[in-house]
Amino acid sequence: MEDDETELQNPFPSPPSHYTKYTTHNLKLLSLLRERAGDDALTANQREILSDQTEVPDWQLTQLEKPRVDWILDEQEAYYDVFGDRWFVKDKILSLGDAGGNQLYPSDPTIDRRPALRSILRSLLATYSSLMSSLLLPPPLNAEEPPEWQRHVDWISNLATNLMAAANDLRPVQARGNLESMMRRQLELRKEETKAMHEKCDALEEKLREIRSSVANVSTTQSLHIPNVPQVPSGETLIPPGLQPQVQQNQQLSERDVLLWAEQMR
Repeated sequence: MEDDETELQNPFPSPPSHYTKYTTHNLKLLSLLRERAGDDALTANQREILSDQTEVPDWQLTQLEKPRVDWILDEQEAYYDVFGDRWFVKDKILSLGDAGGNQLYPSDPTIDRRPALRSILRSLLATYSSLMSSLLLPPPLNAEEPPEWQRHVDWISNLATNLMAAANDLRPVQARGNLESMMRRQLELRKEETKAMHEKCDALEEKLREIRSSVANVSTTQSLHIPNVPQVPSGETLIPPGLQPQVQQNQQLSERDVLLWAEQMR
C-alpha cells in the first residue's frame, strides 16, 4: 500500500513492471516460437514447442509482441493513452474555438486576420477605459447581481485570450521564417569564406610567380658573370701559368713553390 501511494505521489511514474521481461533470452525464445508455431503462436503450447530450450517462462511469450500501431492509425483521430494522458499520433494544434473558447478571429489560416485583430485591440482599449470608469460607481444594491467592473474584466480576459491564441497560431510561420533567415545567413557566410579563400589562393599564386621570376633573373645574371675557365682534357692537370716553366723543365713542384706563386699573384 505504501508503494502504491509513493507511486501516485511521484510526478514521473515508473514504467510498467513487465518491462523486466524484455530480456535478450526471452526475445530470442519469442523469435524461435514464431518460427516454429507461425500464426498459431498465440494458442500454441510454448513449453512443448520450446522443450529443447532452457529457462522457458511460465507466462506467454506473446506478451512481448509490439503493439499494433496500424490498428491505431486506422482510426479517424489516432491517439493512445499513457499514464492517464491522451496523445495524438498526428500532432494537431487545437484552435481556440476547438478548445471551447470564444474565438473572435477567423479559424481559416488563409484568411487575413489583421482586421479582426485590430478590432479586438480597439475593443480591448475601449473596455479598459470603461473598466476605469466603472470602478468609481457604487456597489450594486442586489448582492446577487455581479458588479459592472466584473463584466469588463471577463470581457478583457476573453479579448486577451484571443490575442494570445492568434499569436500562438503564428508560431510555425515565425519558426519557418527564422529558419529561412538562418539558412540564408549561413549561405552568405560560406560565400564570403569561399571568396576569401580564392583571394588568398590568388595572392599566393602571384607571390610564387614573383619568386620564380626573381630566381630566373638571378640565374641569368650569374651565368653572364662566370669567367671563361679553360677546359682540361681528361687525365690532365691544370697548371698555373707562373709554374709552367718549372713543369716543362721536369722540375718537381714543392709546397713552397706553390705558396710563393700565390704571394706573387696577390
